[in-house]
Amino acid sequence: MTYDKAAVRTILDQVLADGRASLSAPEAKLVADAYGIPTPGEGLATTADGAAGLAAEIGYPVVLKIVSPDILHKTEAGGVVVGVESADAARVAYQKIVDNAQAYNPAAAITGVQVQKMLVTGGDVQEVIVGAVTDPTFGKVVAFGLGGVLVEVLKDVTFRLAPLTAAEARAMVDGIEAREMLEGVRGARPVDKEIVGNLIQRVSDLVTDFPEFAEVDLNPVLAGPDGATAVDFRIIVDAEAGKPVERYSQDEILTAMTRIMKPRAVAVIGASNEAGKIGNSVMKNLVNGGYAGDIYPVNPKGGEVLGLKAFPSILEIPGDVDVAVFAVPAKFVGAALEQCGQKGVAGAILIPSGFAETGEQELQDEVVAIARKHNVRILGPNIYGYYYLPESLCATFCTPYDVRGSVALSSQSGGIGMAILGFSRSSRMGVSAIVGVGNKADIDEDDLLTFFEHDDNTNLIAMHLEDLKDGRAFAETAARVSKHKPVVVLKAGRTSLGARAASSHTGALAGNDKVYDDILRQSGVVRAPGLNEMLQYARGIPLLPAPKGENVVIITGAGGSGVLLSDACVDAGLTLMDIPADLDEAFRKFIPPFGAAGNPVDITGGEPPSTYRNTIALGLSDERIHALILGYWHTIVTPPMVFAKLVAEVVEEFRAKGIDKPVVASLSGDVEVEEASQYLFDHGVVAYPYTTETPVQVLGAKYRWARNAGPLGLG
Repeated sequence: MTYDKAAVRTILDQVLADGRASLSAPEAKLVADAYGIPTPGEGLATTADGAAGLAAEIGYPVVLKIVSPDILHKTEAGGVVVGVESADAARVAYQKIVDNAQAYNPAAAITGVQVQKMLVTGGDVQEVIVGAVTDPTFGKVVAFGLGGVLVEVLKDVTFRLAPLTAAEARAMVDGIEAREMLEGVRGARPVDKEIVGNLIQRVSDLVTDFPEFAEVDLNPVLAGPDGATAVDFRIIVDAEAGKPVERYSQDEILTAMTRIMKPRAVAVIGASNEAGKIGNSVMKNLVNGGYAGDIYPVNPKGGEVLGLKAFPSILEIPGDVDVAVFAVPAKFVGAALEQCGQKGVAGAILIPSGFAETGEQELQDEVVAIARKHNVRILGPNIYGYYYLPESLCATFCTPYDVRGSVALSSQSGGIGMAILGFSRSSRMGVSAIVGVGNKADIDEDDLLTFFEHDDNTNLIAMHLEDLKDGRAFAETAARVSKHKPVVVLKAGRTSLGARAASSHTGALAGNDKVYDDILRQSGVVRAPGLNEMLQYARGIPLLPAPKGENVVIITGAGGSGVLLSDACVDAGLTLMDIPADLDEAFRKFIPPFGAAGNPVDITGGEPPSTYRNTIALGLSDERIHALILGYWHTIVTPPMVFAKLVAEVVEEFRAKGIDKPVVASLSGDVEVEEASQYLFDHGVVAYPYTTETPVQVLGAKYRWARNAGPLGLG
């Protein structure tokens, strides 16, 4: 697309020079023209007679709107009159608008009245909104949804990061709940979605090219089968919105994070021999955890700590130090960090609290400034520390953990971190790392993602977060990482506490969790609705092979569980396969006459192990079936462990043949199903007792990742 950027720059520079916060309607019209955004025919009147002349020239009916830099919400000020169909009516409307505006804000500077061609609504035409806002977390965000009054009532809007590709812009049109309204209802012709998508992309390009445009609001846009026209075009200006965010480069992040996660030497500032102190617990975990690098206790009294020579200062340590773990009160951190900087330490792990989380923002800022001066990266403060199992590194005051695996987890909360630790231990989930980020004074989730992206010991990253310091950096990194490794996020604070005050519809709508939800999805992130789901996804997703298609089949021994499993599939966004006649006949060969093929395949409860084996084998062997969900009901004929072992055997038989499909199972019965479920997990089948929802949720999460990463070819 080609744009007249010079024309827009001239307008923007003038607005900034005038100290204005918004463009006038005529200026917005010129910007729209420069970026090929269709608007109705219009003109600016400064007298009642001028309004009458413009109305006749443009053609009736027309709309008249106040033009004032001090009145953004025209309707609230009584500054809009619609359906004007004569010269006399135009004169009356002009005077009415001016009078209303003066009454609304006596100090308002009135530029004039905009006379605009009134477009026909209803029938084939739908009102939509297209906009962009400068989100405090993600930067430039583009919005699309139903427009007019519906945008305020339904709030059916979808968001994406700018800049957008043509495909992303087009996908936004199908991203709202009421997309069927755009496809033609009650005999109406469908809206041209390609044209609407093109309009969305133009708005995205506009705010990307001119980041000083803090908010852009096209509402309503009248979209129909033959085009889309922006009836009202509002632009808010803020010079600060155009300032770039300072970031470390990817190479800088990876270099620092590698030294932090794989240190050759660790110093403990505040190391102690006194049991119960954090400095003692950290030392014990490092020594007893098997860390093979050098461990240097730092204590002003010197001596020894746990048999290791202690140094009064980190500067007195003879060798290089990669990481310094701080176990001293907050007030002593700054001075010790200054010495760490002089020593060339790569990472400062700030366990102590007493910083921004307790209102001591100034103290935290001072510590960050010292770290930046010396190029020391800070993890924390206010954290439990971190674990990196491939290095047997347990740099924390919490309980040690030694079950190695491929899952990396992080949490913003210490309490959630302990829940992660406990779940990992009880479920025997192997992890590569557990990291606390706390206040995130420096190191953020995107820094961790960058390291884990290149870490051969990590195949999945799961993160609990309450906010993102730099949401755009996270989204860009996650989009890259998630193409190769699943990224699971539990974003706390899903409920809206009210949209922030804003000067446009788009700005108000952006102040809610929907922005996080849409942008995380755009970045390929699998969002977990709760802590248990995040942990179950982390445990189960790595066990499941990537599906090769959307066809899911349920095989169950109980009709009731089949119904619940079907409901769970709908909730998880899975597609239950329509069983073709030949496959239906094939299943019926193995199930009793009173069973049901279809989908779910109900083999009924009293069947022997062979029935389970044969139907599961058929599901794995048929290329049209891409994933299996098994519903087991505890019976004497097929006890839980018998079921578990036969499932594991048949799945392994097919894997040996090169056929590896996702298989999940729901087990209902007495307590023996717990052992059976664990047996299946141990043999690569995701299985849960007493729940039909959880195994399907895990399968759905795997599918969401696969659709984004590309194994399904769905993009």
